[in-house]
Amino acid sequence: MRVLDALGHALAVAGTMTWEITWSLILGFALSAVIQALVRRQTITRLLGDDKPKTLALATGLGAVSSSCSYAAVALARSLFRKGASFTAAMVFEIASTNLVIELGIILALLISWQFTLAEFIGGPIMIVLVAVAFRLFVRQRLVEAAREQADKGLAGSMEGHAAMDMSIGSSGSFRQRLASRRGYTAVSHIFVMEWAAVIRDVVLGLLIAGAVGAWVPGSFWRHLFLTGHPLAARLWGPVIGPVISLLSFVCSIGNVPLAGVLWNGGISFGGVTAFIFADLIIIPILVIYRKYYGTQMMLVILGIFYAAMVIAGYVIEFLFGGLGLVPAERAAKVTAEGISWNYTTILNIIFLLLAAALLVRFFRSGGRSMLKMMGGSPDAAEHRGHASAGPDPGHGAASA
Repeated sequence: MRVLDALGHALAVAGTMTWEITWSLILGFALSAVIQALVRRQTITRLLGDDKPKTLALATGLGAVSSSCSYAAVALARSLFRKGASFTAAMVFEIASTNLVIELGIILALLISWQFTLAEFIGGPIMIVLVAVAFRLFVRQRLVEAAREQADKGLAGSMEGHAAMDMSIGSSGSFRQRLASRRGYTAVSHIFVMEWAAVIRDVVLGLLIAGAVGAWVPGSFWRHLFLTGHPLAARLWGPVIGPVISLLSFVCSIGNVPLAGVLWNGGISFGGVTAFIFADLIIIPILVIYRKYYGTQMMLVILGIFYAAMVIAGYVIEFLFGGLGLVPAERAAKVTAEGISWNYTTILNIIFLLLAAALLVRFFRSGGRSMLKMMGGSPDAAEHRGHASAGPDPGHGAASA
């Protein structure tokens, strides 16, 4: 009975967290789908051909509006690299498309606090600058060419089909006209459902792990691990250990936010949480994919540079926010409560679940089922299918966003 009670407690905690973030996930992915429906992949590739500061700033912005799960972001970055984008710009795009996105910020604010959302959107650009400088200083052109040769082999990673699909609207007209058209509605529904299909595994896994850890791991373990009895040591240790925990958790994308809440309640430093969230791009399964995409040497370079940038960005956030008095005084992330009540969260969940249902119906009525089958398939086939589904409206010429 004790085992069943413990399991029930963990599932109840995970279920409550799920209910807390449902509406925000739907809102975030819906807004992301609207933006992605208006931006063509060819446009992105054409603009990212070098590693100049202006180009990298553009890569950051385009990545932020091209929200993806971590696996799809990694696959898309390789696709951009193979089509002519600079390696640094592709990496910057990858970081931004997982760590500077709308849904991540909303969920951080809901589950932990708004200060973490602010930290994410300040720390993300800091990490990007550090990565860009490190690539400029330490990565030689010979290694980049070797990585390009490996990338051109087209070895399969994960979410290849999804990353290759371009489902943006190609018709002319104003923003409102394009979005209000039938093709606009269809494109948004396709992107919305495909993004959900890409992240659902990580979101569910992250919630289950967070529920189990929050319910079963005693607070004393976290206090010892995070050196909470030594304030300065804890602040220095947090950004170092945070990415290591993320690397070993096998959870990426938005799925690691609930676990970040558990770690915050357990005593990890503010900067440690920020570094932990950034580390979704160096979890072990993704490191294996980097090795397939770019070779062992470049995989190790990415791991080293990304990890160092995460740690340094975590330190900057820790001492900047500490100096400004923005570190929350209480550790009250919503990751251990059980139960659902009638409040604004319930009302918002009902509203946004109806929106999700409408988009889901449109998705299946407009041929979306075949696209789901191609998510992990050939990039070339998926790219062709994505372009076909996003063609121009009858009677309109095609125009890039």
